[in-house]
Amino acid sequence: MTTKPMIKAVLLLIICTFFWGSGYPISKDALHEMNALSLVFWRFLIASSCLAIYLLVSRISLPRLPTSRWLLVIAISALGVGGFNLIVFTGLSYTNATNGALIMALSPLTTSLIGCVMLRSRPSITQCCSLLVSFVGVLLVITNGHFETLFSMEINYGDQLIFCGMLAWSAYTYFSQGISRWMPVIPYTCVGMLSGTLLVGLVCLLTPSIHPVSELLTSQAKYLVEILYIAIFGTVAGYLLWLDGVNHLGSAKASVFFNLVPIYAMLTSSLLGQAVTELQIIGIVVVILGLLLPRIVSFKRTHALEDISQQ
Repeated sequence: MTTKPMIKAVLLLIICTFFWGSGYPISKDALHEMNALSLVFWRFLIASSCLAIYLLVSRISLPRLPTSRWLLVIAISALGVGGFNLIVFTGLSYTNATNGALIMALSPLTTSLIGCVMLRSRPSITQCCSLLVSFVGVLLVITNGHFETLFSMEINYGDQLIFCGMLAWSAYTYFSQGISRWMPVIPYTCVGMLSGTLLVGLVCLLTPSIHPVSELLTSQAKYLVEILYIAIFGTVAGYLLWLDGVNHLGSAKASVFFNLVPIYAMLTSSLLGQAVTELQIIGIVVVILGLLLPRIVSFKRTHALEDISQQ
């Protein structure tokens, strides 16, 4: 891969993680006005409509694939788009935005571990140490520094949900790398958005207390703007940029950029007046150090080999 496409992919992933990081506190704010299921439904309905219009205007047709591959695309999309967002947005109703983004920061290492399982290879000692350090950082925040709560299973329900969502997202990232080899990014993203819309819409229909249309019509203008931001920037742009980065850099390298999500989430939370504690800041630092550990070790090994070769 040449330098220019790589730099472009890196820049787009940085923008992508900003959209996602800022999306957590904005979504948290919108949840004051709208139910989590309704918010996710409108998010995907707006996003899938935008992508469908783009495909029609650009005359981009869906690829001809065998039934088995279509089933795989729909299953992975339902898991990583509809399922992931249902779980995470529901979790945000019970926890704060910084916690949610921090737990999602475990995704890079989880994605790498899924790759090890699928390829039947053992994770390195560095990967294990990195996962352990990052996990300690997450536990520091979700237990509020009281690790004894792990033994009584009193961890916040919202944090538990977002942890499950993180696992779903990691699986989506890993399998999307393979799918992107035989399906273009934009049609794949559109199928994902449509799958998410149908899945969330079905759940809304089966839940009598959820009324997406009436909730939208009675929302204040501020919250409507937040929903549009989440749908257009946090969904359409975010997913397109993410899948493009995965396609160019691979799932392992692209997932590293998730390290930026909790930072952007914390900064946006502060701007919106949402509380950010010192413990959360410490947790973010610990998680990022853990996630960067494999890169630091790899960097030192490379320089050590260069020094040996020059002797």
